[in-house]
Amino acid sequence: MGRYAARRLLLACITLLGISLITFGTVFLVPADPAAMIAGEKAAAQTVESIRRQLGLDQPIYVQYLRYVWRLLHGDLGFSYVRKSPVLPYILHFFPATLRLAAAAALAQLAIGLPIGLVSALKRYSGVDRLGMLFALVSLSIPRFWLGLLLIYFLAFHLRLFPLGGYGGLQHMVLPTLAMGITGSAWYARVFRSSVLDEIMADYVRTARGKGLKEKTIMLRHIAPNAIRPVITMWGMDLGYFLGGMVVVETVFNWPGIGLQAWKAVRSLDIPMIMGTVLFASTFIIVSNILVDISYAWLDPRVRLQ
Repeated sequence: MGRYAARRLLLACITLLGISLITFGTVFLVPADPAAMIAGEKAAAQTVESIRRQLGLDQPIYVQYLRYVWRLLHGDLGFSYVRKSPVLPYILHFFPATLRLAAAAALAQLAIGLPIGLVSALKRYSGVDRLGMLFALVSLSIPRFWLGLLLIYFLAFHLRLFPLGGYGGLQHMVLPTLAMGITGSAWYARVFRSSVLDEIMADYVRTARGKGLKEKTIMLRHIAPNAIRPVITMWGMDLGYFLGGMVVVETVFNWPGIGLQAWKAVRSLDIPMIMGTVLFASTFIIVSNILVDISYAWLDPRVRLQ
């Protein structure tokens, strides 16, 4: 287990290095000058050039990248020349808001998707099954930003049941949580239904029925624990993605999390903030994948980490 974890951590560091290289190169392909944006439209050329030298933007790209990697190795994600603050503390300041929404959205996906998938599997090929899969198909087809706008228009603007957006108590979390939960639950419903159907046909289920066990006991103690494994993989990846920031949903609902700050950084071409946010989000996704793989061996003794 220890060797496996160490190997995965090494691969994670290499992956993050590759992500930083791709992101750094992509950002510098944007036809815009950060120094000119900071100085303003009417700034003199000398002022723009002075800002460029102060920020190190006059250096070759490979020199700037090596300096950036060197700072990363010391835990420094850079300094935002738009926000006038270090990148990492700025991201951590907005992380609690993203954490609240991510936890609520991840649980909402399970709460909506798993019951639909389970009922569809138990009532397979019936009207209930077709209705559940129709819901999944429609949910998969709806963009999250469009569903969010619909929820705001009907439930917040017309019915005035919830706030239009912003950050606050539980009422502010309902609509963004629904926007994430409804669209994401479709994947869980389909995967869990397929997994339950596979387990129902397994030999150990027929053996359990032959021993006279009740269907409820067979489902809860035998089928569900085995069928839940693919769901755990999806949930771990989604949670890592959510913790890295939900750009679309946070922007639609004006939720002050990492995703909204990333969108603002892109609009202002704040390169250190863009780089820091991407690496921060990528770290959560990679770590969540490692934890999911390790949890497999704990949940199922038949799984061995090779």
